[in-house]
Amino acid sequence: MFIATEIAMELVAAIRPIAEATQRHDKDLAGQMRRASNSAALNTAEGGRRAGGDRNHSFRIASGEAAEALLAARIAVEAGYAPAALLPRARTAEDRLQAVLYRLRHPRR
Repeated sequence: MFIATEIAMELVAAIRPIAEATQRHDKDLAGQMRRASNSAALNTAEGGRRAGGDRNHSFRIASGEAAEALLAARIAVEAGYAPAALLPRARTAEDRLQAVLYRLRHPRR
């Protein structure tokens, strides 16, 4: 099991209720949030099976998508579409994923 993918799935799970709450108010934002979190997970898994520059490229994309998913969630909360109580779980999952992705892109030598 690739632990980075499991952490990415935590982000997907944390984003889901925020996207569901947002759907009623802004379906485009909700869809973007889902796509970004899904892409973060998919690129994390893909990077785990790649080598060299391809590996780092996948992890860089995953990092950007995770940041996008979190920002979309923050926008949804600030716009009043989703309860603020849902945001800490998403922040924690995104922070953990970013930390793991950073270490994967910058291994200690």
